[in-house]
Amino acid sequence: MTELEVRMSVNSVTRLTRGTEMRARLLALARDGVPDDEIAAILTQEGHRSPHCADKVLPITVGRLRRAAAIKVITQRNRWVHADSLLSPPELARTLKIPVNWLYVQIRTKRLLIDRQSSGAYLFPNTPSILDAVRDLRNHVIAQLDLRICQPSKEGHQHG
Repeated sequence: MTELEVRMSVNSVTRLTRGTEMRARLLALARDGVPDDEIAAILTQEGHRSPHCADKVLPITVGRLRRAAAIKVITQRNRWVHADSLLSPPELARTLKIPVNWLYVQIRTKRLLIDRQSSGAYLFPNTPSILDAVRDLRNHVIAQLDLRICQPSKEGHQHG
């Protein structure tokens, strides 16, 4: 005889085994300004799931819980199209095998200084030196990383 694990369909997050934990994490990410689709990806990566969905957290679930907690989306956005030579925060996080939320925290706390594109996106040059610099920030080798194009502290110095 073999054992089979069956995930039961439930009709609300509160009835999920880790529903309370998932909701708390979701709301913390939402308050940090992380977009719904990225929150869904983060929670899925952490092993959570939506009601009626066996293997992932759906962005619609994130939106419903965020709105129920009266947390507004800071900026509405669509998927950004960008050059292959650039990485979005989720792409950079996957490349470096680090949590995407860590990147947003570094940006918010000004340990990682980077210009927003006109679309509102943060885009990182996909170069070995930039990847190494973000790793150094992650590993506390450096205290701050300035990737801004025009760095005010360096009188007109252009980062290239």
